[in-house]
Amino acid sequence: MIPTRYIACDLGAESGRVMLGTLENGKLSLEELHRFPNGPIGVPGFMHWDVVRMFDEVKAGIRKVAGRGKPVAGISCDSWGVDYVLLQGAGPFLTPPFHYRDPRTDGGLERAFSVVPAEEIFAETGIQFMSINTLYQLLADLRDRPDVLGAAERFLTIGDYFNSLLSGVAKAEESLASTTQLFNPLRKAWSTTLIGKFGLPARIFPEVVPSGTVLGLLLPDLSEQTGLHDASIVAGCSHDTGAAVAAVPSEGKGWAYLSSGTWSLLGVERTVPIINNASRGFNFTNELGFGGSVRFLKNIAGLWIIQECRRSWLKDGKEYSYDDLMGMAGEAAPLKAFIDPMDPGFTRPDDMPRSIADFCRSTNQPVPGTPGGIVRCVLESLALVYRRTMDQLEEVTGEKLNTIHIVGGGSKNRLLNRLTANATGRTVQAGPIECTAIGNILIQAIALGHLSSLEAARGIVRRSFPMERYEPAGKMLWEDAWNRFRQFTQSSPTKTIS
Repeated sequence: MIPTRYIACDLGAESGRVMLGTLENGKLSLEELHRFPNGPIGVPGFMHWDVVRMFDEVKAGIRKVAGRGKPVAGISCDSWGVDYVLLQGAGPFLTPPFHYRDPRTDGGLERAFSVVPAEEIFAETGIQFMSINTLYQLLADLRDRPDVLGAAERFLTIGDYFNSLLSGVAKAEESLASTTQLFNPLRKAWSTTLIGKFGLPARIFPEVVPSGTVLGLLLPDLSEQTGLHDASIVAGCSHDTGAAVAAVPSEGKGWAYLSSGTWSLLGVERTVPIINNASRGFNFTNELGFGGSVRFLKNIAGLWIIQECRRSWLKDGKEYSYDDLMGMAGEAAPLKAFIDPMDPGFTRPDDMPRSIADFCRSTNQPVPGTPGGIVRCVLESLALVYRRTMDQLEEVTGEKLNTIHIVGGGSKNRLLNRLTANATGRTVQAGPIECTAIGNILIQAIALGHLSSLEAARGIVRRSFPMERYEPAGKMLWEDAWNRFRQFTQSSPTKTIS
């Protein structure tokens, strides 16, 4: 088999990578050729994304691939969800796009519900309620920047925006469009009902295309700038979780996936959306995946909490690597105190360790006194949230779920993997780490006719990448922990939406 090469541009909230994938003899190999830091840029009172710098980094990565002198079949960009760029004419954007943690959407849920009831929004979109969702960001534009929104001719989510920069074709790929809470997953189209009722300009919403749509070739000007020629630009799964789930090395039934990173996205794969009172009450979401599949899942605050702790300690002159923190957490006393990672107090704290201490005091728990104790508290709490979510998934779907496939960067966190198996009482299969890039590449291979199906792609994942297995232990200790955890989280405002 002649090697076939693909470029995955994986844009994350903390970093971006340009990955080269080579498909040969039924196996996939990956190589990271370019990595760059990412994060919000700020002016007083606002948080934005520097998409110009990000695109320069993407081009730098493509240039490194071209320097190998080997043909490349395809390129595809994926990103986080909810954020977007407003466009007019041939310009790069009207204003720099907002970061989803910008405070402009505070109170957005309540304002939206005063116009359209929550039940109607969920029935139309099947998407969980978070104030960061695209819907509430656009409503903030409508309130605060009507001139900018009025001047916009096009709206593109981040991954689709980068694919359009590469191809010159501005389309919305359905896995990313489905995260906006303005998309109907049954009709696979923008919700004209909600767009109309909220008074949003219908003209800005682009044509929606299925996952795995070939948009065209890399623009000639970019070919000259990068030295790469004749590569197709593919709208694969432009949403990073959609790409990651496509590469979950699953077989049979009874499994869930956990895409572990800055966010934890825990759910199951289905063929049709689950839109009913139970799924709304537990605040689940229905996002589209490759091949018309549905990612029925919940967004959970993930390793972001530890990232913010590390940032706070660094400000105090204490620099810890992630390996340092995991080592200290592994030696810390277990099951002493818990937080609810979904509590609003952990959304945008000035000082995350202090917020954790405040939560423990307010719930009459011992306050972790060391960085290792704090990290252990966070990891154990995440594992218990995973248990709660797995139990809810079983209740809503009626299916027994015995295995959790943990993929993404968080899958290399052996301590969290072990805690997840123990807390949930389920087998954990961890890996691959680079599942988003793998899914991005394999969807390109299917779109370009080099692979036959998603099943064939998942078979390649199983043959190409190692996994680690964790079995649950300490049942009685974790049952006690679960009962204590529920006392602190049973009134969590994110548990139900009424």
